[in-house]
Amino acid sequence: MNDQIKDFIHYLVVERGLSNNTIVSYERDLSHYARFLSEEQKISSFNDVTRLNIIQFLKLLKDQGKSSKTAARHIASIRSLHQFLLREKVCDQDPSVHIESPQIERKLPQVLSLKEVERLLETPLLTSPIGYRDKAMLELLYATGIRVSEMINLDLADAHLSMGFIRCFGKGSKERIVPIGRAASDSLTQYLEKARPKMLKGRSGTDALFLNHHGNRITRQGFWKNLKKIALEAGISKTLTPHTLRHSFATHLLENGADLRAVQEMLGHADISTTQIYTHVTKTRLKDVYKQYHPRA
Repeated sequence: MNDQIKDFIHYLVVERGLSNNTIVSYERDLSHYARFLSEEQKISSFNDVTRLNIIQFLKLLKDQGKSSKTAARHIASIRSLHQFLLREKVCDQDPSVHIESPQIERKLPQVLSLKEVERLLETPLLTSPIGYRDKAMLELLYATGIRVSEMINLDLADAHLSMGFIRCFGKGSKERIVPIGRAASDSLTQYLEKARPKMLKGRSGTDALFLNHHGNRITRQGFWKNLKKIALEAGISKTLTPHTLRHSFATHLLENGADLRAVQEMLGHADISTTQIYTHVTKTRLKDVYKQYHPRA
């Protein structure tokens, strides 16, 4: 069974072009699944797997205290594997076809208010190259809603400031064009002119847009460390994650009347149901405003 899993992973890498994190997730889930089939169910071939075997595996996950989100991810991995094996004629059946995914409880994302965003964006001091870089990164994230992983992978050629957009590559290496506003464009221009050349330390050869203090491409961990420091200096008590500005970008757009489909495209969501979580956030905030200001609320 391990050989079939390896073939499936090779297919995901070569033909689907999935990210390393997604590939690792598939490998982990399917190794767990194959180990259960082999050790607990005494099954040595995926062709012998039945619907009952999969249900028993899901029961094991539940008994282990795994969340519905984790169970749903395992089901997605198992379903994709069995569909692949059926297509490749390794198996003559797909036992996962009628397995339902558990209902996932969606938590509303933490978002910043407009005033909190302004405080955060104004905190980096333009007295050093690092300050110019941090200001540009924060402005860019809030202006475009791109993921931090997409931002740190941007190259110089991906920023088309004169035309008002950036090009980034999201999940599955899907390319998308995202408009960028004047404030973020101005901050990026300042960073490119006044800070990035100094951060290169006289070296050349890197096309990375955002650099660390060693002159190399900044990492996700490096950005996250800086964000926590900046938020502390800005006096923001909310728990921030690398996605907070992305959530705030989407919520503020919808609050101001943006079309849901347009927001979906800018965020790079494959399914609009993922974008719809932000409509729940805006409704929640409307209720808060109503309760606070309506005299008979």
